[in-house]
Amino acid sequence: MKFNGFILSLFLAILLAFFFPKALSNLPIDIITDVGIAFIFFFYGLKLAPEELKLGFLNYKAHILIQISTFLLFPLLTFLFIPLFEGGTQSELWLSVFFLGVLPSTVSSSVVMVAIAKGNLPTAIFNASISGLIGILITPLWLSFFMAKSGEFDFLVILYKLCLQIVLPLVLGLLLQGYFGKFARRHNSKLGYFDKAVIVLIVYTSFSNSFNSGLFESIKIYDLLKITGIVVLLFFAMYFLIGLFCKWLGFNLKDTITTKFCGTKKSLVHGSVMVKIIFGTSASVGVFLLPIMLYHILQLLVVTIFAEKYRKRVDLVSG
Repeated sequence: MKFNGFILSLFLAILLAFFFPKALSNLPIDIITDVGIAFIFFFYGLKLAPEELKLGFLNYKAHILIQISTFLLFPLLTFLFIPLFEGGTQSELWLSVFFLGVLPSTVSSSVVMVAIAKGNLPTAIFNASISGLIGILITPLWLSFFMAKSGEFDFLVILYKLCLQIVLPLVLGLLLQGYFGKFARRHNSKLGYFDKAVIVLIVYTSFSNSFNSGLFESIKIYDLLKITGIVVLLFFAMYFLIGLFCKWLGFNLKDTITTKFCGTKKSLVHGSVMVKIIFGTSASVGVFLLPIMLYHILQLLVVTIFAEKYRKRVDLVSG
């Protein structure tokens, strides 16, 4: 299940949810996905290498810019699109875009792309790893500003659930690194299949609930095209802005690569997990997943091209 295979799996999951929305209704899907989520972060704790985190720790300028880009600049950019949605900040479609904006960076693809581009790998590992932990607090906090009034969003309850399903398994994985860490890192690619399988299952169940409720019948093709256009604009705007900040701060080429790649990334894993924990079996879950899925596909395709170009530049500079 490589990148293209994973993307295909996501589309197939949506198609299956459309044609067979009740196919898994007799199974305890909520329990299966909850256990799957816990194992994703347990394995992540096992694979996290403390030595690599220490190597990237001191590059504080890059760390600050990446985290500000992820959790402040990106969410603020989504405010520019509020006038395009009827209902403003209470529109579910805008909230789904905002949800994308407040998500943490992804770990695996950030590190892989920085490695291909020959950027600063220790800095990428540090920021991609720490971003997920910061997001456990910041993502629901941002959402609470716009959703707490509905009465369906309790920040403390959400934070408790996120800690229970993400932080606790992660800490347990870190504690057991001495016993199983080498094994987990050696079988990293195989464990990646498990992660992706859980995400595909969450996507299927989320869209099943949305199709069952008839939610997508009220969403027009124009709305889908609008969200797609906004996702594309957000990516390139962030990429351009981060590039300007890198020049202003005098970053070298390797730090610029790392900052641009990590600062523009958004995690489909965290998005799928958080949407499941925050919104449960709500019919709106499918809508909230749409922008992050579109963004995930875009960032993989575009950053792969950019990574190859940067790799050639680094080779020229170092050669």
